[in-house]
Amino acid sequence: MRRRISPREARRLMQRMGMNMDAIPEVEQVVIKTVDKEIVIEEPEVAILELQGQKIFQITGGKISEKAAERKLVIPEEDVRLVADQTGKSMEEARKALEECEGDLARAILLLQQS
Repeated sequence: MRRRISPREARRLMQRMGMNMDAIPEVEQVVIKTVDKEIVIEEPEVAILELQGQKIFQITGGKISEKAAERKLVIPEEDVRLVADQTGKSMEEARKALEECEGDLARAILLLQQS
């Protein structure tokens, strides 16, 4: 028959092994962002386990929801300037064309040259 270890006894054993565990009170939300999705956990229980200088976060419970991540297109100023210089169009027109072509320089230049 196995003997159950009380939480207090477990904490002492962990401390002897160089481990420390603390709970984070009243966590409202944990968000995990990946390239293609966002996972949101509402009102979870979160504990931090520290072992040899490394922190491990344990997340349990809570209401989980997922949604596709929104990707915002970032167009560098150099690209806008290049398209404007190559086509003789304004910076605003070049930026608009790059946004329409999802940042593809060649397509943006061709688009502006055709118009």
